[in-house]
Amino acid sequence: MTVTAQAVRRDAVKAPRRRGGGIAPPWLFAVPALLIYVLVVLYPAFSGAGSAFTDWSGVGAQRSFVGLDNFQQLFHDDQALGALRNTLLLTVAIVVVQNGIGLLLALGVHTGIKSRMVLRVIFFAPVVVSPVMVSFLWKYVYNPAPDAGLNAALGAIGLGGLRQDWLGNPSIALWSVAFTVIWQCAGYSMVIFLAGLEGVPAELHESAMVDGAGTVARFRHITWPLLAPAVTINLMLSTVGGLTLFTQIIAMTNGGPGYATDTLSTVLYKQAFVFGKFGYSTAVALVLAIFVAAVSFIQIGYLRSRETAA
Repeated sequence: MTVTAQAVRRDAVKAPRRRGGGIAPPWLFAVPALLIYVLVVLYPAFSGAGSAFTDWSGVGAQRSFVGLDNFQQLFHDDQALGALRNTLLLTVAIVVVQNGIGLLLALGVHTGIKSRMVLRVIFFAPVVVSPVMVSFLWKYVYNPAPDAGLNAALGAIGLGGLRQDWLGNPSIALWSVAFTVIWQCAGYSMVIFLAGLEGVPAELHESAMVDGAGTVARFRHITWPLLAPAVTINLMLSTVGGLTLFTQIIAMTNGGPGYATDTLSTVLYKQAFVFGKFGYSTAVALVLAIFVAAVSFIQIGYLRSRETAA
């Protein structure tokens, strides 16, 4: 008797079950991992969220219930509101510029040039370096001395008038940090876009070329719609990364000068471990988590609908 491919596939996807019903063995295999996840992640998260409604200092067990006082303080705190503004500005800059550069790099190394493999490695190399190391590297590049780092390079090419205190000037410090993040992570976006480009059938481009479509037209009507899944992944990752940015800020500016580069992540860190206001810092963390989740759900809903339309 010949077994059809359809029957084989149907039998393969059937989950094995015990006689007389019951839970399928694959679910039983997942129970230990789920228990560990609940104990290590969910329980601490939900139990810690309760501290947002107390005045806990982080030392000892003494705490008093203060209701919504921490949240009221948050929405009337100029430092926290400024940090929210910085967080949004950083996120927009990172999402737009990082993904734009990543797409251009992917298009460049997707061509038939002989050095494309070497270029892929070079562009991706910063991603595997520790963010702390990258931050200190760029902190040297941004050295305010006229004979060091970026300022020295500008002077050497006759652009000495553009020398700046890159991390000490409140008007440009935030963008200096953003450039560092983009420099390190653009290669990550490139790899995801490159994977999407590899999945675009060459036959579609060949047919379009026969019909007389130019490079821009082929990208607009063929490549870009088929890149929708890669766009979704990149936008989601860069958005969440921008909203929760912490390491580069602490390593490069510690939120300064003043509060010019503070983000919500650095505010909650300082409130907890510098000022000992764990209750207030937990309220900031809770608001940040809800905000990131809301933005992510809205974004993924829109991007998934775009994928379906494409």
